[in-house]
Amino acid sequence: MKLFQSASYRFIEKRQTAYVVSVAVIVLGIAAMVFNVATLGSWLRYGVDFTGGSLVQVQFQDDVSVEEIRAALGGVEITRFGDVELHEFVIRAPLDEESSISDVAEEIEEQVASGLPGRPFEVVRTELVGGKVGDELEQKALLAILFSFALTLLYLAVRFELRFGLAAVIATAHDILITLGFLAVFRLEIALPTVAAILTILGYSLNDTIVVFDRIRENLAMKGGRKRDPVEVVNQSINETLPRTVLTSGTTLAVLSALLILGGAVIRDFTIVLILGVVIGTYSSIFVASPALIEIQKRWGVGTSSEKKKRPEPATV
Repeated sequence: MKLFQSASYRFIEKRQTAYVVSVAVIVLGIAAMVFNVATLGSWLRYGVDFTGGSLVQVQFQDDVSVEEIRAALGGVEITRFGDVELHEFVIRAPLDEESSISDVAEEIEEQVASGLPGRPFEVVRTELVGGKVGDELEQKALLAILFSFALTLLYLAVRFELRFGLAAVIATAHDILITLGFLAVFRLEIALPTVAAILTILGYSLNDTIVVFDRIRENLAMKGGRKRDPVEVVNQSINETLPRTVLTSGTTLAVLSALLILGGAVIRDFTIVLILGVVIGTYSSIFVASPALIEIQKRWGVGTSSEKKKRPEPATV
């Protein structure tokens, strides 16, 4: 971290380039969503949790790996269930309109029997996941994101100033749009763990943004801080928090990379979304949230009522 002890990088001066990059990536993601609607019938590739399908639990007499079952069944979602010694697995498969759950269970049983000969097993239970449940989950996920936006704006407006809250919401919306665009471009399956990863990204991005904002507020509170060039204040604050940002992001990415390599296919999409979120969240706290704070003040002069009473003109950051 000695590399950052006297850091003086001009981050804010690069904000125009960052704007172009962010807009280009977001437009690419929106284009991918439109293309997915035309080809898949949905802007994202939803999994069984959202579209509906069948859940089949099987139990083997001998030990068998998830990879062996996946090789026999193809691209279905498979997770180990219960104690490892029980050799039980849950298989989630999409359900066609013309087929019934018994048909799907029978088909899975035949595929496992032919793909894993000499591995005796039995079907423990079969369940149906309805599409209405998926619609409800999608609505609740959206409400959770909107609720987090409202709470973030309220907290930062009270804890800091309204302009800080607006800038944080803009940066968080930026992160979500890029993440959804990434999911649309690469057509990663949207399941409940993916939604959990997106909500985790919200928390990580906001945490990093608030750290930078807190340092900006501290520097503004110093003697003569309000009279300084706002760009200088924000650049100084970002550079002062850079060691913390690098350490936090670096250690998080190291753990997630190990999880991606060793965690297997079951949590692969979940881990990929988290890795993307850490990178985008770090980027947005520097190149989106901080410049947005300056732009908001420059255009609308948003400040606190107490601040306006103290000085005849609005703050310049």
